[in-house]
Amino acid sequence: MDPGTNAEMVPLNKQRALMEVLQVSMKLGLTAFGGPVAHLGYFHHEYIIKRRWMDERSYADLVALCQLLPGPASSQVGIGIGLVRAGLLGGLVAWLGFTLPSVIALSGFALLLKGFDIGGMGWIHGLKIVAVAIVAQAIASMGQKLAPDRIRATIVVLVSVITLMWQAAFSQVLLIAAAGLAGIGLYGKSDGTDVPSLAVPISRRFSAACLALFVGLLLFLPLLSRLYPSGWISLFDRFYRAGSLVFGGGHVVLPLLEREVVPAGLVSQADFLTGYGAAQAVPGPLFTFAAYLGAMAKGLSGAAVATAAIFLPAFLIVAGALPFWDSLRRSPRVQGAMTGINAAVVGILLAALYDPLWTAAIAGPADFALVSILYLMLTSWKLPPWIVVIAGAAGGLLTGII
Repeated sequence: MDPGTNAEMVPLNKQRALMEVLQVSMKLGLTAFGGPVAHLGYFHHEYIIKRRWMDERSYADLVALCQLLPGPASSQVGIGIGLVRAGLLGGLVAWLGFTLPSVIALSGFALLLKGFDIGGMGWIHGLKIVAVAIVAQAIASMGQKLAPDRIRATIVVLVSVITLMWQAAFSQVLLIAAAGLAGIGLYGKSDGTDVPSLAVPISRRFSAACLALFVGLLLFLPLLSRLYPSGWISLFDRFYRAGSLVFGGGHVVLPLLEREVVPAGLVSQADFLTGYGAAQAVPGPLFTFAAYLGAMAKGLSGAAVATAAIFLPAFLIVAGALPFWDSLRRSPRVQGAMTGINAAVVGILLAALYDPLWTAAIAGPADFALVSILYLMLTSWKLPPWIVVIAGAAGGLLTGII
């Protein structure tokens, strides 16, 4: 980004810039339905076309970086734009505005679910079926983009089979690492010299500190949580680890979170799937599903801790990676590793489609018929997810009566 050609992006009043970032991001948090790809379209319209906070080339570079990093890509793009516009506080404010509306909605839904014991109603079962259709659509879309050839399709199937057959605590991490090594060997010979540059107003020293903190928390939080297994540190650790290891988009967080909260007894599997279905009906990032899980486990305080924990890695990684991005992304090995990792995450999501989603939600012909209709609405009719959620809840209620 050339400072001489983008004077509009350097605000004269930092406080005014922060308020502007908060206002625009809050608007997006209230209206941005449709998942990460749709969110990037909303960002492009509001931040780039309408307000010219970043030039087209720099925005494309930022999106490319966030697609490769672990974490919620759309939230990371928003954080990156906030960082460029108004510094570190700008990144924090951009995240807060985009995230807070859905956090409030899902936390309230969790408290309603707990307070009135409505978990066994037909429309709740319909939300579980919605989750099956949503994830199936995500797998189909991601598979076309991330596993278009025979080798990557093979990686998808192998990772899916191993994930289902070997459900150890760190199996998914090891599979992602193995896929990255395979990607280096199979795809690590591409030429990255034509990748455009991106200048970022963050010092490398501060970025290195962010990356060190990210790694340090990932390594030492599990040790602390063993000392305090039922406390807040343990809760923070579970969601921080999930937010740190998600590659490939928001839906991939589903199996990671399920393994963190369901076996530990923090949330039942039925409540987990119900909340995941409800998360499709709210705007903003899918990672705010953590607010629902935290509220189910420990009330409003749990929602706040879970939300902060799952998004903290995204902030640390974006702030830490941006200044080093130019040199890293030109490395053929890095590009090859990400090619293998992207295929692996499709396999992990494919395994999650069967267990826990399909096994818990599809119990008979009526459920199969409903999920087929919902999938058709998403893929062929291309209806917004919130409409599909309403249809799924109504269908679940109807099948329960019949």
